[in-house]
Amino acid sequence: MTLHDFLLFALPAIFLTGLSKGGFGGALGGLAVPLLALATSPKQAVAVMLPILCLADVVGLKAYWRKWDTANLRVMLPGAALGIAIGSLTFGFFDERAIGLLIGVIAILFVGLGLIASHPTPRPLHKGRGTLLSTLAGFTSFVAHAGGPPVMMHLMPQLLDKVRFVATVNLFFLLTNAAKLFPYAALGQFSRDNLLLSLMLAPIVPLGVWSGLWLQSRINHLWFYRIARLGILLAGVQLIWRYL
Repeated sequence: MTLHDFLLFALPAIFLTGLSKGGFGGALGGLAVPLLALATSPKQAVAVMLPILCLADVVGLKAYWRKWDTANLRVMLPGAALGIAIGSLTFGFFDERAIGLLIGVIAILFVGLGLIASHPTPRPLHKGRGTLLSTLAGFTSFVAHAGGPPVMMHLMPQLLDKVRFVATVNLFFLLTNAAKLFPYAALGQFSRDNLLLSLMLAPIVPLGVWSGLWLQSRINHLWFYRIARLGILLAGVQLIWRYL
């Protein structure tokens, strides 16, 4: 694949990552790795995306500083740490085909979760359920940067304020992604080529984050999520078709 073809997938993937981080709590973040995995190997897509995700987390932090839900984070972060540990110990057992299929299945599950995560009245924080889903989020985030579905399944039934929801998701993934840097380095994921690709794509991140912040109060939230889920569904189906 030529550089032109790679950028055809990579640029929208990185922009959507920043857009999602900046304004919508990960609604479009699940598209990034599936899009990149159409242009390169799934393992390389995961490696290239981690520095990008860390940068997006940091750029978006100022806008949501201290607006997160502390009670949820106290439940979610220990679970995420456990999931990362499991992911780091089992990462070598997944071949390229398995990771591609996993990303595709997670992308489709994201759409399914969106159909069942809406409730007429808020549900209280459930520590056991939150820990279980956060552990799953840590694991899927480690192997495929796809921790969004379990996190949304945990948070969306609580019907948090929009800003509090996004701030909680952003801080959760800022700390989760930072924790993944050390095992990724130990696993040899940060090759020279992968880091150069991340560096080349990095300037797109602030543009995406700032666009997300601008759009947050200017778009119909319901329709935004419907369109986002459709895009994730298409990317997931494409990956499963490719690797089956």
